[in-house]
Amino acid sequence: MIENRFAKLLGEKKLDRRDIVKMTGLDNHIVLEIYIGNYSRIDLDTLNKLCAALECDTNDIFKYLPD
Repeated sequence: MIENRFAKLLGEKKLDRRDIVKMTGLDNHIVLEIYIGNYSRIDLDTLNKLCAALECDTNDIFKYLPD
């Protein structure tokens, strides 16, 4: 199972979705879908922009948990 840690990471960094939209140039709808976990896949370019803006790696946003 993949745990979505995006909302928690934003809270830790004291950022909100609007900050991420401004920092990355991503569409608000895309950021919202990731934030609430309502997605089936994420484009690598989107993930790259999130990691760059948050100064983190993919493991900070998504964590693999064995079933």
